[in-house]
This record gives sequence, C-alpha cells and structure tokens, in this order.
Amino acid sequence: MAALISTGESRAILFTGTTCNCQFNQVGGFIGSAWETSRIYSAKEIIMAVRIVRLGTERVAGEGIRIGTVRRPPRGVLKSKYASQNWYDVWFPNLAPSPETMKLGQSAETEAQWKAFLRKYRAEMASPEKSRTLDLLATLSHESNFSVGCYCADEKRCHRSILRALLLERDAKVESTME
Repeated sequence: MAALISTGESRAILFTGTTCNCQFNQVGGFIGSAWETSRIYSAKEIIMAVRIVRLGTERVAGEGIRIGTVRRPPRGVLKSKYASQNWYDVWFPNLAPSPETMKLGQSAETEAQWKAFLRKYRAEMASPEKSRTLDLLATLSHESNFSVGCYCADEKRCHRSILRALLLERDAKVESTME
C-alpha cells in the first residue's frame, strides 16, 4: 500500500511500508517509525501522467481518477458500483466515437476499413470543443494522475489507441505501456 502526503511545500513522502505511525512536525520534519521504509521526493520527482486503460480492469496504485470515454455505461451494473467495480469514476462520452463512427470501428475487418474509422474518429476529435478537451487533458497530464479508457479488449483496435496518439500529439505525458 502506498500513500502520498504533501508537506504543503515542494516535498512529499511516499510510504511504501504496510503501516505507518508517523506525522510531520511544524517545520516539515518527519516524526515516526517508518523512516526506513520511506523516501522524501521533490515535487519534480513525482511522476504525473495519463494512463490509457481498459475499463473494468484492476486499477494500478496511483492511477488517479478513471474517465470513461465510452458511448454507454456498462450494462447490468448499478451506477453506484461504477467506481468500486473499476469501470470509471467519471463518465465522459464527449470523447467517445459517435454511434455511426463506433459501428464503423466495430465492424472493421480489413486495414482499409480500420483506416476509414481512424480518419472519421480523428475528424470528430478535431472539432473545437473536443480539441479543447484533448488540450486540457494533455495539460493536466503534467500536473496529475488520471486515466482514460474504453471497454474494448484490444487497444490496437479501439478508439483509445487513437486517443493515446492524439494526446501524445499535444505533448501529454502518457504512460508508455500499451495493453
């Protein structure tokens, strides 16, 4: 279990031990028994990034808010369970493909059909509102951890692979792993 605690200055403590009976004193000093299993990090050392995830999968420590960029909520799941079952914390269909484009992507069997989906989805994401949203997410990726995702099993054949590319084009800090 890891916990991040800010001192109110440009320092933080990452506790890697399982328990910690400790606290900060008034001058940012460390009091407690977990010193051996902890490290002080400067604010610049704390890595912030956006993760591209498959919704419904186990969360990674420090993942942050999970944003569902899907057209519809998960079927058969109570709204109150979306976050606790690792679907998403916030539903944001604004970055999901339109229904027509989504059908195009889901039915793509050839490389030419996939490229047609890619062009159409990129065109949708070029609208001013969606482009500003992508700019915002790219900027936030330098200041906080969060994830965006979809239900598709294969990211290479999912709109989230295109979201990854669009965010990288905007200089977002994107976690480098692809499922």
